[in-house]
Amino acid sequence: MQTPAARTAARCLFAGRNKEQETEVLAWIEAVLGEKLPPGNYEDILRDGVILCNLINKLAPGSVKKIQTKGTNFQLMENIQRFQAAIKAYGVPQEEIFQTADLFERRNIPQVTLCLYALGRITQKHEWTGPSLGPKMADENKRTFSEDQLRASEGHLNLQMGYNKGASQAGHGGFGNTRHM
Repeated sequence: MQTPAARTAARCLFAGRNKEQETEVLAWIEAVLGEKLPPGNYEDILRDGVILCNLINKLAPGSVKKIQTKGTNFQLMENIQRFQAAIKAYGVPQEEIFQTADLFERRNIPQVTLCLYALGRITQKHEWTGPSLGPKMADENKRTFSEDQLRASEGHLNLQMGYNKGASQAGHGGFGNTRHM
């Protein structure tokens, strides 16, 4: 039997597809490639991996050397594997890269979308000046404090240190008990 937390995690992991995000991803790919994509469903357009390989080659020229435009299913799946290797080298975290079967066998299309958003996010770390996808990455905001500023804060009590104007959990009982007032 699944715990409530496991059920919630499963729902989030396999949440329904977001057509708006898929449309945004396709529009971004078109803008990056500078050409119109063929008509069809999201997963059908990306399924053979050719467009994905062209995409990473546009972002990082020479990333995928050989692209199979037609052939057996195995040869087309190799395009997806080459794309995955190229985006990993480009900086997309392994956890955000979809499995070949997620796209080719349509097992987990939302994971494909998540991966392409991650790729769009990572382009901001490179010298890419073209269209972007997803939120802007945060810039580093390093702060430096003098020794006097650090010493001045040592005498302060804050709520994280257990002082809350006399309020406490004394008499509350164990974990899971309700408070009787």
